[in-house]
Amino acid sequence: MFEGLKNLAGMANMARQAGDLQKKVAELKERIGRMEVEGYGGGDAVLVRMSGDFQVNSVQIHQWLVEARNQALLQQLTQDAFNAAMQRARDLAAEEMAKLAEEMDMPGMKDAFSRLGFG
Repeated sequence: MFEGLKNLAGMANMARQAGDLQKKVAELKERIGRMEVEGYGGGDAVLVRMSGDFQVNSVQIHQWLVEARNQALLQQLTQDAFNAAMQRARDLAAEEMAKLAEEMDMPGMKDAFSRLGFG
């Protein structure tokens, strides 16, 4: 009988922890969305500013690149800047998720996030 109560208490504790985790993940997602990262192409020829949830905030193209009228170069450097910003956003999310996993004492979560493409 007491074993059954112990199991029930354990299940209740797990449910509480799952609820805590769900709340903290939602808070983390919101916090990451408010963060901003930058990606550059061609040094500082192209700058992309992006939120942590991959929304583009701004794109800046240096005047010399516009005046060069080199479409292929402009496209490549813009692509490079977007890719750099997206990688930084992924890295930022992975760092924040690793902090959460550590805070909640969840060993192995950092590796799990890496397998999901974060980090």
